[in-house]
Amino acid sequence: MLRESIIDRDGMKQKPLNQNGEPKSVRRVPRGDVRRMELADVAEQVFLERGFANTTMQMIASRAGGSKETLYRHFASKEALFAEIVGRKAARISGPESALARDGTPEEALFELGHTLLSLMTRSDTSSLFRVVVAEAPRSPELAAIFYAHGPGVTLQRLTDYLRAATRRGDLHCQQPLRAAKLFLGAVVAQHHLYSLIGQPPAPLSEAEIREHVRAAIAMFLARYGPRPEQGKPGSADGSD
Repeated sequence: MLRESIIDRDGMKQKPLNQNGEPKSVRRVPRGDVRRMELADVAEQVFLERGFANTTMQMIASRAGGSKETLYRHFASKEALFAEIVGRKAARISGPESALARDGTPEEALFELGHTLLSLMTRSDTSSLFRVVVAEAPRSPELAAIFYAHGPGVTLQRLTDYLRAATRRGDLHCQQPLRAAKLFLGAVVAQHHLYSLIGQPPAPLSEAEIREHVRAAIAMFLARYGPRPEQGKPGSADGSD
């Protein structure tokens, strides 16, 4: 029987780090939510092994050691399961407990987002999930739409909203926050995501390399979008691209 468990706030064993390299706090998760996360974990494993189109709800239920009826009580469809998997990854990067949502300082918010994003993007399971989407998108465009809407699109929108709010507070100078968000995310991911997708370079990034890269991306971003010396009052941001 499952019991109430203490796990990371993002549902993963690996805790994200703050700018000082300290692990984040944990929270207590109800049993029903634990089971839901377990089912999503199993579904992700099956999707990676068999692809989305060749996976059935029965296969996932059997692998999870439960019934299909139980699986359907948590997820209405295979697409809903996939959306849950992608959404959980997005929540790790920019979810409701992130520095973005807390309106942290630009340095704090951008470091937390960048560090978590790059750590996640260079993991083998995340790269494999991208490969599944890319391979099946021509036959299942709805899968690609689900992936973007619940994953990269969510992170882009949340960062855009943060940059717009930070500009209004006078902490940044992003007159086009959507464009600024795209540039920052691109600077963080850079070549590393491409390397992971094609299996190069063979050695994964170390924690020190990830932190150094993210700090360099932040420095470059703030050189362009940091507050202006003459910016004596909160600015405005129209959100245009």
